Amino acid sequence: MPKTPKTPETPDVRVPKLVGLMAVDARQAAHEHGVLIAAADRRDFHRVTVDYVVRQYPDPGVMVPRDAVITVWFDLGEGEGGGGVRVPREPGPRGGGLRRELPEPVEPAEPVGPVEPVGPFSPCP
Repeated sequence: MPKTPKTPETPDVRVPKLVGLMAVDARQAAHEHGVLIAAADRRDFHRVTVDYVVRQYPDPGVMVPRDAVITVWFDLGEGEGGGGVRVPREPGPRGGGLRRELPEPVEPAEPVGPVEPVGPFSPCP
């Protein structure tokens, strides 16, 4: 994304893409594009350096007034993303496979009467 020049002719600037950047790089990119940055989930944002931005508002590419505040988040909210800790289910599956679930047939199955096709390919009456 091209940098927005700081001139009186450009009162509006385009929001840079900050998601995926480390905090220190996000602050630098915001400064270069003429916007301010604030972290909704970090009080000590001015000290944060290596955490990655995972969300921002407004979205990248939106035109905003120069010196507008872009809000960023470093942690995904409750229930958003993240795999969490995978815990195995207890008890595990029983052994035996299909033979345990389905008994062998005693006699071979035969059709009871004439078989007529059914479904979308059956002829119309």
